[in-house]
Amino acid sequence: MVRDRKAIRVDLQLIADMIEPHSRVLDVGCGDGTFLDYLVHFRHVDGRGIELSMAGVKASISAGLSVIQGDADTDLKDYPDNAFDYVVLSQTLQAMVQPKVVLSHLLRIGKRAIVSFPNFAHWRARLYLGILGKMPVSKTLPYQWYDTPNIHLCTIRDFVALCRELGIVIETQKILDAEGHVRQVGPWLFSANLLGEQAVYLLRKK
Repeated sequence: MVRDRKAIRVDLQLIADMIEPHSRVLDVGCGDGTFLDYLVHFRHVDGRGIELSMAGVKASISAGLSVIQGDADTDLKDYPDNAFDYVVLSQTLQAMVQPKVVLSHLLRIGKRAIVSFPNFAHWRARLYLGILGKMPVSKTLPYQWYDTPNIHLCTIRDFVALCRELGIVIETQKILDAEGHVRQVGPWLFSANLLGEQAVYLLRKK
């Protein structure tokens, strides 16, 4: 398979820049392997992937990537402790059946985890729900309520509270707009929660 290896989303480039070259990386929910392929060829990582859809697995394998079919909700428990330097979960946490359990496994399997998700508390989402009385639909939340894969939508404040509960250290927090560019917000969590459309976190264990 021929790829344009520079064609990754802005937020994925931000995640890639957090990863040290030559690291061991597991990409959870890697899709067709586009991001994993970028990491392998531009960050020179030892990359592995796990993906639920067989179409994504086949596309990844066709590109020469080491990807297996699996369900993050049930299969992460089979990975040994500290098997990777980084475990990446991009825009997928809200689709997990057990996000708390999955997050715990990420920090068990990897020395660090990088997690990104859409922020349900962004002001546009609040306005949409408050004025129209309907579930928000936007670039970061593009699905109608009846066909969305997102079953555990959360806010930035929710996620920070969960990390605190699990004893997870937030090393880096990046607040992004809908396009994936970093937004400059105030130092208060309230500002991030109100103004950020999505967020990226670099995490480690205490």
